[in-house]
Amino acid sequence: MTRAVERSLDDVVTACARIQEYADDPTLPEAVVADAVRMRLVDIASSVRELPPAMTATEPTIPWARLAALGEQLTRRPSDAPASVLLNTARTDVPALRDAVERLRGHCP
Repeated sequence: MTRAVERSLDDVVTACARIQEYADDPTLPEAVVADAVRMRLVDIASSVRELPPAMTATEPTIPWARLAALGEQLTRRPSDAPASVLLNTARTDVPALRDAVERLRGHCP
């Protein structure tokens, strides 16, 4: 595994951890959490685009291509992702993504 791929995997795990922290913090206003989640998803999309298709193919339950395209969608049309969708993504999809990326990191030398 190249250093760039390692860095991309690490970046995804870090962004997922931050998203989960935001989503689990009851003191933060929902709008702030949604904005923070949106920006971290943009970061994740950027990192996912750097992952080799042969690697991501080993985790077929994650929609890698859609995830890679998500960053552009969230920056071009942020109003298309309501807070409720972002918060649901943070609580359901992000933990699954983090688990998948952790497995990818564990299987690669």
